[in-house]
Amino acid sequence: MVLEEQITDKDRVEGSAKEIKGKTKEGAGKVLGDAKLESEGNADEAAGKIQNAVGGVKGTLKGN
Repeated sequence: MVLEEQITDKDRVEGSAKEIKGKTKEGAGKVLGDAKLESEGNADEAAGKIQNAVGGVKGTLKGN
């Protein structure tokens, strides 16, 4: 049970980190006028939100 909780927490932590990274890249892209960097930031942010949500669903299903 503890290992399952760690995996869930890992997904949520990594997802949140990806979201922050994505927001930072997106902001830098806007400031620098770099459409590619902004797009990469949007993609990273979306991937982070998905990973974070997956971790939340896993936690709910496991009863955490």
